[in-house]
Amino acid sequence: MEGHVSPGSYKDVVLFLATAGVVVPLFRRWKISPILGFLGAGVVLGPSGLGALTDAVPWFGYFTIDNPEEIAQLAEFGVVFLLFMIGLELSWERLRLMRRLVFGMGGLQVALSLAAIAACGIMLGLPLPAAVSIGAALALSSTAVVMPILTEAKRQHSMAGRATFSVLLFQDLAVAPILITLAILGRRGGEGLSPEILTAFAPAVAGIVALLVFGRFLLRPMMKSVARAKSEELFMAACLLVVMGAGLVSAVTGLSMALGAFIAGLLLAETEYRHEVEVTIEPFKGLLLGLFFLSVGIGLDVRLLAAEPLLVIGTMLGVVILNATVVFGLGRLFGLANGAAIESALLLAAGGEFAFVILSQAMGDGLVDRALGQTILVASTLSMMCIPGFAAMGLKLGGRKLTGEALAEQPSTSVDPDQPQVLVVGYGRVGKLVGDMLGRHDIAWVAAERDPRLVEAARRAGEHIFYGDAARPEFLKRCGLETAPALVVTMDSPEGVEAIVATAREMRPDLTIVARARDARHAARLYELGATDAVPETVEASLQLSEAVLVEIGVPMGLIIASIHERRDEFRKVLNRPEALGGRTRRARRAAPT
Repeated sequence: MEGHVSPGSYKDVVLFLATAGVVVPLFRRWKISPILGFLGAGVVLGPSGLGALTDAVPWFGYFTIDNPEEIAQLAEFGVVFLLFMIGLELSWERLRLMRRLVFGMGGLQVALSLAAIAACGIMLGLPLPAAVSIGAALALSSTAVVMPILTEAKRQHSMAGRATFSVLLFQDLAVAPILITLAILGRRGGEGLSPEILTAFAPAVAGIVALLVFGRFLLRPMMKSVARAKSEELFMAACLLVVMGAGLVSAVTGLSMALGAFIAGLLLAETEYRHEVEVTIEPFKGLLLGLFFLSVGIGLDVRLLAAEPLLVIGTMLGVVILNATVVFGLGRLFGLANGAAIESALLLAAGGEFAFVILSQAMGDGLVDRALGQTILVASTLSMMCIPGFAAMGLKLGGRKLTGEALAEQPSTSVDPDQPQVLVVGYGRVGKLVGDMLGRHDIAWVAAERDPRLVEAARRAGEHIFYGDAARPEFLKRCGLETAPALVVTMDSPEGVEAIVATAREMRPDLTIVARARDARHAARLYELGATDAVPETVEASLQLSEAVLVEIGVPMGLIIASIHERRDEFRKVLNRPEALGGRTRRARRAAPT
């Protein structure tokens, strides 16, 4: 078998991976979305950047992308995975609770911004299909850039954050109908809407119904079967199959792959596998989304900015001002305070990633002239690069640091069902009892369990529980550890308990952690790893046996309870001393393998 390998065949892949290795750490250190870094890198590595200088400096060719078409084809999956993750973040219940802001404020924003931009285009002499296409592209903001900014600033639960998320969600929902409409207009040569268009939606409706039926009746059993195999590789393969399969079904019926992936995510959000799927898919989403924006940067003709700076910058400023004005007005109409409305307006003023998807299709279908489309894309990209600055300006002008008191002041119209909950890891006999006691005291809690059979039984009983590995920081984060008042670890695996306690303590130094210990030595180890309280099974069993015999022989209950508490406190003091682990030093215990 021939073993010859051509290094040039892998040059584009190596360039992308090298770009990711440089851009992501650097931009995260600067607290700027890496998306902007990928856009800039695409411009530099594309034909408008170093590629334009290869004739003068031939060795620049080693640092340019040779096959942008292949990159663009693979990069489309970045948007597919993004929409899938957005679907996972939601649920039918959350969508119902947020319907006023999502379908009210979000729907009006898309309609008004689209109409206003299209009207400006018509006044400038553009035909109706071109004006509508450009209006649809520029009316949508950037979920990929705005949401990470809100999350890093811890403002996703603020008034402005909830309103912004609701508008972005409707924009994401609107992408598929926009693409379908443009495709039909393109096939009809740019003619207006007609009754025949309604029948053209029939295959799309059939595809959505098929996805809903499959997701409702077959998705959970499939994931349960995969989870029982206890194979991380098989679980990852199943997750990728769901995303790709739903996307392909959607594409076959005339919809976008992104919409199919979104529906699949929305259906999985109702299952106990939601958080484990999120943790599994996140690396693929991040990498493919970076590839998508790299591809967008490669396709941008930045020479237009040098040739027509007034036109490009003027278009960008016009779109930003128009979108900000619409969002601010709607924010005030829907009850947002001035400050929150200003912050939302600035966050949503710029263009977004779907402008590239919509305009690419419109240019391909002949609805928008390519030269004009490229100018609009450059203007949209410039506005996206301004989003971090807009966000900082919005926080300064209208935002405020979101404390617990400020969160409590948020009106009930912007409902978010995620409230701080005690996290119980392990839902066997001990975990069930802990959950029952928390429930009796009206304390909200959520459980995590690795055994799919226990998860399934608890779900049937109506408990709030998720399948997944709680030793992974990302999984704990998605289960609400960052806001949880306490963590209770009830697993019967000593090594597993130690891993979770160490991970949780590193993530939350202020968190109350109560852990189940095998014996006194194990309890001492857990105290060293950061447990607030470790409960040894052997010690507690001994104390309960002592209590039972003292009661039976007639000792007064008050004296028994006092002595039990006193003895328990003595055990805690002993277990917290350095010699509790047989004389090893505290430093040695910390360094000991688990």
